[in-house]
Amino acid sequence: MCGIAGILSLSEGGRPPVTDNLIAMMARIGHRGPDAAGYMRDRHAALGSVRLSILDVAGGDQPIQTEDGRYVIVFNGEIYNYVELRERLTEQGDRFVTTTDTEVVLRAWAKWGAASLAQLNGAFAFAIYDRKERSVVLARDRYGKRPVYYTQAQGQLYFASEAKGFLDIEGVSFETDPAHLATVLGSWTPLPHQSCWRGIEILPPGHSVSITEDGPDTPQPFAPLRFAEPELIASHQGAAARTRDAITEATRLRLRSDVPVGLYLSGGLDSSIIAALLSDMLPQGVRSYSVSFEEAHLDEAPYQQIVAERFGASHTSLPVTARDICAAFPNAVYHAEIPVFRTAFVPMFLLSRHVSDDGTKTVFSGEGADEAFLGYDLFRETYMRREWANLDLAERKARVERLNPYLGHYSDQRHGALLGLYENYQSEKMSGLFSHEIRYQNGKFAQRLLADAELGAQAFETLSAYAENDEVFAGSDPVQRAQWLEYKTLLCGYLLSTQGDRMGMAHGVENRCPFLDPNVVAMSGAVNRQFDGIWQEKAVLKQAFPELPDEIRARHKHPYRAPDSASFVAEQPDYLELVLSSGELARSGLINVSFAERLVRKIMTSPPERISVRENQAFVYLISFQMLQEQFVTRRATPVADRAGLDARLTTQLDTLEAA
Repeated sequence: MCGIAGILSLSEGGRPPVTDNLIAMMARIGHRGPDAAGYMRDRHAALGSVRLSILDVAGGDQPIQTEDGRYVIVFNGEIYNYVELRERLTEQGDRFVTTTDTEVVLRAWAKWGAASLAQLNGAFAFAIYDRKERSVVLARDRYGKRPVYYTQAQGQLYFASEAKGFLDIEGVSFETDPAHLATVLGSWTPLPHQSCWRGIEILPPGHSVSITEDGPDTPQPFAPLRFAEPELIASHQGAAARTRDAITEATRLRLRSDVPVGLYLSGGLDSSIIAALLSDMLPQGVRSYSVSFEEAHLDEAPYQQIVAERFGASHTSLPVTARDICAAFPNAVYHAEIPVFRTAFVPMFLLSRHVSDDGTKTVFSGEGADEAFLGYDLFRETYMRREWANLDLAERKARVERLNPYLGHYSDQRHGALLGLYENYQSEKMSGLFSHEIRYQNGKFAQRLLADAELGAQAFETLSAYAENDEVFAGSDPVQRAQWLEYKTLLCGYLLSTQGDRMGMAHGVENRCPFLDPNVVAMSGAVNRQFDGIWQEKAVLKQAFPELPDEIRARHKHPYRAPDSASFVAEQPDYLELVLSSGELARSGLINVSFAERLVRKIMTSPPERISVRENQAFVYLISFQMLQEQFVTRRATPVADRAGLDARLTTQLDTLEAA
């Protein structure tokens, strides 16, 4: 696990890459690789790496090149099936000088070219420079766990693991892209190809892009998101056995590490399954970590403790208060690089710092299970709405109660409100977005923050077109379409990035997700269609792991949340001036100042129980957007890069220009 950066000279510029620019980029992303750093440079390109040492700690420093010097790689991530790929390459005559997965990727590319990409089971983003062709290929894993950005300035193409890598590059300006911002506000995340910054590209998941001296080509998919055709599985028992085998193998592969591993233990079903598997696979026991909150409705610590005790984990729970969230919010936003709709990413920022301080570099998490095994209420809601016209009143009431068991007592008034809601949304209003239309009403409210009101509708039209142009989406049923949208938006754009990679790698901690093994995802399609009844939340998963505590098996899905706007109101941090001042609100020219002022006034003067979910989300969006303007656009609050720390850990310098 690492951070990567690089420069390719374009034909229009013709000047060699400047080492100081590469080092500046590496320093900006140095948090991703606290153990070592290295770079190569010739007249046409420069590649840099900051390394978090997981495999071959002593011998795996980057960049790595082939014996003939033609191909050079900088690599960010882990390839979990690298052992099997290495064996195939060895049988075909390759000889390795390290035991890293990085070298496996390099030699696979040298031998098989682009055909190697679909064979990689992992979380990765890498760059391979071809000295002969004077070209660079960038590639990113199929679910988007590891990011890579690229941009052009003054005859050079620059790439880096995070957009902040370009902050010190002359000619690269940070300007919010209004269309991207409208998408973020409306659907909680950018689309996979949107960076939120004008002129800065992000490589979509499951894509590669070839960059020559003439510039970048159009990114090409190598692993499109697909829902496998259902296999014929004879029984519930057989489905449970297949499910257990697939997840067990995915977990075993992700234990490949030369450093200790840990577990993020949420107290829900998914991380509890991983805890059960790791307890069998790790003789030394599991090191698990979680956060706890003062607010009882948010705190899952009792369930975390039940799982830790059942599977003998050495467990640490980090208490997080409103004060902690407010204090860490600016740094967490700086690492997120996009406006966010909730504060739940901040406790993960704090937890990853604690995990790093505890000496753990890599942690398992349960991300991906809800998308693969239909864990969200949204999937059941989609199914119910699709069938709504065929249900009588009694069945409608029964299904609404089953869908919302955590909402407490159902009065006739509450029944009426929910029945009216679903009656209104029984047919599609937004082309292709049927499953998410109710959720997106909160987004439409947040889009009222935009000074240009037309951008909101355009953002949803862009999302609709993006989805409907995908052949898998076009050929899927409504529930599968809901899955597709979750994979492409919330999972990729928030859970794996803002709340996952960015918060973990801010402190040099990588996440590993067994439920995002492509074999698990493919197998889940058959299970969902045949046995995982839509009203029986993750029924096959529960049957597959009978050793889980009853308290965990009986729990309804509990979304991970943290205190939102109430934290800022209670703590009154100095940076609230960013949203309390009309001058500050007007500075970007993108915000509807009058709407923002009304929203802020209500947040600051109303009791928390009078603040709606959509108002909470809009406020967090607003304050995080304003903070990003300070950090990236006006540069009034840009953190200082640790150049000295990077210089101290430079271990590899392959500079043919210096040598000449």
